[in-house]
Amino acid sequence: MLKTVHRYEQTAALLEVEGFPDLSSGQEGDTVGIVSGWRLQLVGAPELEGTRDHLEALMIAVMPYARHQLSGVRRRFGADDGFVAIAPSGDKHQLELRSSQKGVEPLQLSLDDAELSDLVRCLDRLRLDQRVPVSWNIPEEKPLTRRELVERIPFQQRFGPAVLGVVLLGFFSAGALLIPLPEQRSVDVPNTEARIESPES
Repeated sequence: MLKTVHRYEQTAALLEVEGFPDLSSGQEGDTVGIVSGWRLQLVGAPELEGTRDHLEALMIAVMPYARHQLSGVRRRFGADDGFVAIAPSGDKHQLELRSSQKGVEPLQLSLDDAELSDLVRCLDRLRLDQRVPVSWNIPEEKPLTRRELVERIPFQQRFGPAVLGVVLLGFFSAGALLIPLPEQRSVDVPNTEARIESPES
């Protein structure tokens, strides 16, 4: 049985996935139901390769990371003991790849926005390719939580107006207490009761 290779190419990224059709599922032709390996070439970086587990870990870390970046939420993705992790690093993105072989140091790659975008496009094209009907173990995409959306707003913007309002309220309240009240003068009210005299007097 001949091995089939599918290529997904963008400006700064080239992903090649190779494998065989899953005959037990009735697959044939250029279908890749069993991934035997993959290679990824990023501009200015050494060629990467691995098994299906490594490719799946790359998709699990990079794709939700990119979604959060588009929403303005900068946070790290990937388990500490996993194959792949990615995190913000200044105005770039630090991609860390760990080998399953012992004694091999993790590989650190710095990606700019364009390189990250090209990598995501390649992964997304693979995931949606009908010629690769693989059940990827990728968490379902969900909308960002309210907490994540709130946390992307800087602390000063979130609490600044409330703190300013409290300060101004305290300032004006203290000022009002220092202002002396006007003296109240007593006013003599004339006796307006009418005196009634009897007719006999």
